[in-house]
Amino acid sequence: MGRMFAFEAKRMGYTVVVLDPTPDCPASQVSDSQIVGSLFDGEAIRKLAQATDVLTFEFEHLDADILCSLGEQGYKIRPSGRTLKLIQDKFVQKLLFKESGLPVPEFVKARDLSEAKVALRHLGYPLMLKSCTGGYDGKGNAYVECEADLEKAWANLYNGKNEIMAEEFIPFEREISVVAARGADGSVCLFPIAENTHSDNILKMTKAPADISEQVRLKAQAIAGKVLDIFGDVGVFCVEMFLTREGNIFINEVAPRTHNSGHFTIEGCVTSQFEQHLRAITGMPLGSARQLKPAVMVNILGQSLIPNSFKIKGIEKMLKEEEVYFHFYGKRFIDSNKKIGHITALADSIEIAEKKALDALFSIDITE
Repeated sequence: MGRMFAFEAKRMGYTVVVLDPTPDCPASQVSDSQIVGSLFDGEAIRKLAQATDVLTFEFEHLDADILCSLGEQGYKIRPSGRTLKLIQDKFVQKLLFKESGLPVPEFVKARDLSEAKVALRHLGYPLMLKSCTGGYDGKGNAYVECEADLEKAWANLYNGKNEIMAEEFIPFEREISVVAARGADGSVCLFPIAENTHSDNILKMTKAPADISEQVRLKAQAIAGKVLDIFGDVGVFCVEMFLTREGNIFINEVAPRTHNSGHFTIEGCVTSQFEQHLRAITGMPLGSARQLKPAVMVNILGQSLIPNSFKIKGIEKMLKEEEVYFHFYGKRFIDSNKKIGHITALADSIEIAEKKALDALFSIDITE
């Protein structure tokens, strides 16, 4: 995502400096310069802040404490280190929403295996065990179907240092998300609600607009707006939600950044999520989030490890189709279930857009 944000920033005439531990990382390929360093290297982050007028991030797993310190020293960090710190801990995040009256699954902290067993009896089967920090793309989560699964799930998640929470499993009918922006002047803009399909906790497909009722749409938008109010921060946020068959909505997680489920906005909306984030953090007016056409986005995932150079075959067939767009992220290697790009298709209906997107996805082959 850093590559797409940097590309948008260069289009609008900004100078872009990137911090990433990998030399010649995807974002650096379309940026002015790169600082090679860990996202937990305080000096590297300070160097980045000194080299820029505003500092932002596209990944939650970095040193939020140094961002808080830099913010106190007058550096412009958007969203703030404080917001990132609140969101990095899933338990703290959920507690904040619960205390604010927003709908979340029931959850409790489990400090050891015995407390996890108590939580299991309290919350019932099945449930989710989650590492409070560090989880990403399903890593750090475990689905517990019965007490016999609990010890194995605990052993897989607990490393002696991290905290664990147990969360009620929501038997959802759909997963939906709202990408929302809050400007420096407090203005708010919500993108169309998207419906997401995951497999092995990895996003496979996003459809927008979601096939939901007007009542559900208004409820989801209200929840997203309240989330932005709670943080009172600047930038793009994604609010992931579960929708049950009965029409109830529960917040799953919030990301303080542009999001995979918002990639459809690049071609599908007047303003993309990346331009919107850039507008917000630089103090510009927010753009229109009006959707131009129904859109379907599918991720391109690696099928196996290809450590060196690779070829993508079949792009010619894909690009013969009108309103089918191919995005490659510039990664130097491929691994199983790792995102290397995405395809977005537009059409007059979601059904046609989905067929176009899947036909395009199945037309390509990635080989050594």
